[in-house]
Amino acid sequence: MPEAVATSTPCLGPYSPAVKAGNLVFVSGQLGIKDGELADGVQAQTRLCLENLKGVLEAAGTAMKNVVKCQVYLKNMDDFAKVNEVYAEFFTESKPARICVEVARLPKDALVEIDAIAEQ
Repeated sequence: MPEAVATSTPCLGPYSPAVKAGNLVFVSGQLGIKDGELADGVQAQTRLCLENLKGVLEAAGTAMKNVVKCQVYLKNMDDFAKVNEVYAEFFTESKPARICVEVARLPKDALVEIDAIAEQ
């Protein structure tokens, strides 16, 4: 049976930060938010997205090295290279499969949102 993962940071809506199902952890989309505030700029937001993602994975008992797939949502595809620069710092051991799409709008008017699937 799926098991919700709790963290100390509240979600923006009625959902779990992550859900464990079998040996997989499905992490909800993470924004570049710290202490309720959105970071300035796409690189700072990307860094916080990934730091938040790392924290949720750790709460679920896994780690960044176990991520098998990420989905990256960008407000502007012109930021692709900037996002990749920061993203590469977090995935040094093995690089997960990934999709990156441009979207019309994200919660809190964020510039980037990242979710992931990881093994336990």
